[in-house]
Amino acid sequence: MLNRRQLRIKLLHVLYGYYQDENPDPVRAHKTLEHSVQKMQELYVLLLLLIGSMQGMAIDRIEAGRKKRLPAPEDLNPNTKFVTNRPLRIIANSRNLQKASEELGIGWGDQQEMLRKVFRGLLEHEEYVEYMASEERGFRHDREYLTRMFRKHMIQNEPFEDVLEDKSIFWNDDLDLCASMVIKTIKTIREEDDDVELLPLWREDEDDRQFMETLFQNTLGQAGENEELITSAAANWDLERIALIDRILMKMALAEARSFESIPLKVTLNEYIELSKYYSTEKSSGFINGILDQLFNEMKADKRIVKVGRGLLD
Repeated sequence: MLNRRQLRIKLLHVLYGYYQDENPDPVRAHKTLEHSVQKMQELYVLLLLLIGSMQGMAIDRIEAGRKKRLPAPEDLNPNTKFVTNRPLRIIANSRNLQKASEELGIGWGDQQEMLRKVFRGLLEHEEYVEYMASEERGFRHDREYLTRMFRKHMIQNEPFEDVLEDKSIFWNDDLDLCASMVIKTIKTIREEDDDVELLPLWREDEDDRQFMETLFQNTLGQAGENEELITSAAANWDLERIALIDRILMKMALAEARSFESIPLKVTLNEYIELSKYYSTEKSSGFINGILDQLFNEMKADKRIVKVGRGLLD
């Protein structure tokens, strides 16, 4: 499920492209933002399909062993613990997952070699080896090890990472959150289930979607005014010398502070400082902290920023 930090990141990427465009178009930028969200839904489904495909690979491996001209004892009596892993079987045979795949028009059909590489690597991974060697049985045991194999190998695999980078420019930043959604999905599977319930991207109350829309519209709508505020606060700096990413972060922060009366200023300030640490230069967080802190104090004093609710005045 999308969280607000992820929405801020998505908006940051879209605005960075918007301000670099020779002919910036807000409508086109908004479509890019919506596309970015859709791509996240696709990645979540693809990760579940990746897990399910491992069962098919394991079945093919067992069948190939049995068909050998001179099969070894382990070929004739293979260890089927992974193939019969109950949560894995539920994911591999999920009607809900298949339906989502068809509706989104996605799958790994053109990436069979990548899937084989991921599976071959899985066979040698310590979590798989330990799981297959263990005499312990049971649904919880199966679910725990499937989660470990996904987290420690399937998405930490070079062939997979290469394909991911080629498929979408959005997915490097989405992977952690989508992986956490997949893990949550696995952990919600119960022994009596015959299908997996997919998680929605948005909460039912639509608050986060409205947050994204309002922040997008107001960051652009207030851009000129907020840029003047930043220029004034950074009196010793030429605006052109301030990194574009830093200017965008500060415009977003000012728009957020002015638009959402229920979000504490400390939350807004901390969020954009953290984003600057990851997406900008080493010194940016201190610079952004100083500028925003000054502007927030001034705008609170003259009521351009108004917060309501208990504990939101600081």
